[in-house]
Amino acid sequence: EITKYSLQQIQLNPEPIDLYYMLVQLTDELLPALEKNANRTAIQMPSENLTLCGDREALARAFNNLLKNAAAYSQSHTEIVISAQERDGWVEIRFQNQGKTIPPDKLERIFEKFYRADDSRNSDSGGTGLGLAIAKEIIVRHGGTIRAESQDNRVAFVVTLPQGAA
Repeated sequence: EITKYSLQQIQLNPEPIDLYYMLVQLTDELLPALEKNANRTAIQMPSENLTLCGDREALARAFNNLLKNAAAYSQSHTEIVISAQERDGWVEIRFQNQGKTIPPDKLERIFEKFYRADDSRNSDSGGTGLGLAIAKEIIVRHGGTIRAESQDNRVAFVVTLPQGAA
């Protein structure tokens, strides 16, 4: 799948997306994973009417990968905060959780295929190391960017997408 995205073999079908509604749906689907560690989510947006244009299924996949990652590596009894705002024709969406700080050298590589920042993670506690790479390919195909930030036991993935057509 990641090869198909990177080779642009998957056709994107842009349409208007109600971002708030999409994020509510994705967080609702994540409830079982969150309940394991008594985590919760909060969506913070200046307006519930924020829309962007993109491929609904592809962006849902990217955002779901980011949320699953946050749920898997959040400290117990903490909140995953999803915030979004519009600026000058761009939408910035931030997925932030409380978890182990990722060192800068590993943060630079976090979107590489099969890369896992924590060497001690085994296959029972994590995935294949493709989720973030797939998310990046989807975001880039939409003309956007994604970056990771980490300090003081907080990890954030920041997605910036054009609000208009992909």
